[in-house]
Amino acid sequence: MSNRLLIVSTLDSNQPFGAFTRPFFLGQYLVKYFDVFQIGLDCSAVNYAPSVSVGTRKLISYIRAIQKCIDEFRPDVMYVQETLPGLAALIALTTGSTNCSLVFDFHTFSAFEYWSRLSSVANPFKEFILFIKTYIAQGVLIFSGNPIIAAGESTPSLISQWYGNKPRKIYSIGNGVAEDILHAKFPLEEDPYQALRPAKIVVVVAPKAFQFPSNDMSVSMTIEIAQYLESHRQNVHIVVIGRDSTEIEHALPSNITFMGFLPERKDFVNYLRYSDIGLLPFSKQAVAGGARNKALDYFATRKLVVSTPEGLRGLDEFHHLQHVLVTGYSAPEVASVVLDAALNLEKYQSLAEAAYTMVRDRYSWSAKAQSIAEILLETANL
Repeated sequence: MSNRLLIVSTLDSNQPFGAFTRPFFLGQYLVKYFDVFQIGLDCSAVNYAPSVSVGTRKLISYIRAIQKCIDEFRPDVMYVQETLPGLAALIALTTGSTNCSLVFDFHTFSAFEYWSRLSSVANPFKEFILFIKTYIAQGVLIFSGNPIIAAGESTPSLISQWYGNKPRKIYSIGNGVAEDILHAKFPLEEDPYQALRPAKIVVVVAPKAFQFPSNDMSVSMTIEIAQYLESHRQNVHIVVIGRDSTEIEHALPSNITFMGFLPERKDFVNYLRYSDIGLLPFSKQAVAGGARNKALDYFATRKLVVSTPEGLRGLDEFHHLQHVLVTGYSAPEVASVVLDAALNLEKYQSLAEAAYTMVRDRYSWSAKAQSIAEILLETANL
């Protein structure tokens, strides 16, 4: 009989990016090693395993869904991603009787994110409350003694700094790249940027995610960069995926286009493939936890990537002038590098190829799932 794995997360099929990506694609490849069951907010996109959609972020709803699944599915090991599901799983196991092992997955170290953004957000008091809540909640998970898989290499050291304690079993396994992006071939569909040519297309992926203002900050910086480049609009045009221009309150420069959210994945892949440069315009305050999925998607589609240092958080293997062009944090400096890249794409193509090779060999979701399966099997003594 197959070993049974219950994956619990905030996976939301209505928002197939960000927090959706890690549980969805890992689950897709973990079915090679386990009999998988998924619990998430909206699991309608999960077509590779049975699932239950909780439909709400209420703690009690997650606890009840987990308890019901333990009774009916009887998992050998529970792989729980992010803080809310983690607390629910801990409570469900404490109040029930089961031999199920528990492994947490930290997409990020949330307290550090909220603390870093305090001086930059519109409502610092709200951000401070979130900081306190997540600091306590993640602390409960950390001190529970269960193994932790971190999506970023910085998370273990941050835990040590903030709690004075490093869990005995903590592993760093970052995010990966989906096969449809990694192996997409031309021709796909017609070039969606035809009307904007001959300008080189700089793409910025910035969907609006739950309690994640870092993308909002990146959009603000992108508009500022576009303003500096407006006189070069025949050479550079910036396209923002995931936002509508109606969300922007002030006038926009003529060299920026907002595409809105692309619900069809094939359209998203098409827009990435036909772009020329992938931009990661994140300020020091726009902190994220694990490797940004958008960065890996750019690399996987052989895009030359221009990034601030924060844009490459969790991607320590990618280096300036070897795989990527790393800028400073000022909009004028980023704009200058983007213009140089647009005018000299052939000169920098070797960087894009080196980054693609790195992603292909080390960052597929299949490879990440294999590493995680080994940890889960060891934890459950299966």
